[in-house]
Amino acid sequence: MTIHLPAPDGSLRAYEPRTEPFAVTPGIPFTSRTVFSAAHVVADPFADTNPDAPAAVDWDATLAFRRHLWAHGLGVAEAMDTAQRGMGLDWAGAAELIRRSAAEARAVGGRIACGVGTDQITGGTLAEIRAAYEEQLALVEESGAQAILMASRALAATATGPEDYLDVYGHLLRQAAEPVVLHWLGPMFDPALAGYWGSADLDAATETFLEVIAAHPDKVDGIKVSLLDAQREVDLRRRLPQGVRCYTGDDFNYPELIAGDEQGFSHALLGIFDPLGPLAAEAVRLLDTGDTAAFRGLLDPTVELSRHLFQTPTRFYKTGVVFLAWLAGHQTHFTMVGGLQSARSLPHFAHAYELADGLGLFPDPKLAEDRMKTLLALYGVAR
Repeated sequence: MTIHLPAPDGSLRAYEPRTEPFAVTPGIPFTSRTVFSAAHVVADPFADTNPDAPAAVDWDATLAFRRHLWAHGLGVAEAMDTAQRGMGLDWAGAAELIRRSAAEARAVGGRIACGVGTDQITGGTLAEIRAAYEEQLALVEESGAQAILMASRALAATATGPEDYLDVYGHLLRQAAEPVVLHWLGPMFDPALAGYWGSADLDAATETFLEVIAAHPDKVDGIKVSLLDAQREVDLRRRLPQGVRCYTGDDFNYPELIAGDEQGFSHALLGIFDPLGPLAAEAVRLLDTGDTAAFRGLLDPTVELSRHLFQTPTRFYKTGVVFLAWLAGHQTHFTMVGGLQSARSLPHFAHAYELADGLGLFPDPKLAEDRMKTLLALYGVAR
């Protein structure tokens, strides 16, 4: 039983899919780490829409995927970058997503944190940016979810230096009802965020970031760092005030960062834990027992897939995430809001399938194989 997959040079190679998935079972939340999966949204494939129109979401399938993550003990980070926030999902769609997912979390007892940004505006004064943040913060708090203060494109465009970030974030933290997660998303994920915290120099930006936290440690549950620089994350987490957590957002180096060292470790808030959810949960439960070697033995082999999905341009990793959700049977189609299913090539999809299948990520390997063959046929691969 073979399938012929295209390589970047245009050739075809034979691949033999595995016949059995990696065996995992749902379980209770973890004891040693707090782990969130940033979850994708499922588009409505029958909507008569276009990439410039508001997102048409299949709410039933979207919420079903969140129940899948909660069943394995993972928390859900909602309305984040993985949900195509600002890349197909506008604020109106994100607000609806937050309301629905938070209600679902209450119904099933799942943990949820939701993104708070400024994407209802494209620019403006610092006062207007604060007001946009406040509107979203109010909605998230009213929904009963934890708030994640996301990096703002509008603030990046308007701020003239570190003092503007200190002013805006200080204002928001003072009025937050509960401790929030601060999110530092690097420009590899969103080029519009270059120079965040008032400087293109990451060392200088780090000092401003830490100054925000130091001024309001009681209002910061943790930080989510997505810079794809493991040593910088380690250095940063060692400087955090007591009680402030570091949630890794490093989809290149997550096993070593979560495992930690003698001076500490990172918790997790990761887009790659969308397709890796059950396997990642199994790995963290091994870590709960103190078996770091077994944790690394299970999670380290997944890094090749993650680095493939998050390869440059990194912001298009969502396409691979949704592609794998389709192959895994979590949705009936490979359609994305904003038409983003076109953002990666056929060889990219082929290698993603091969790596994911090798890890045993597909609950039904035959279904995944059949769907991969359907995509190959659509692209004109005749074998």
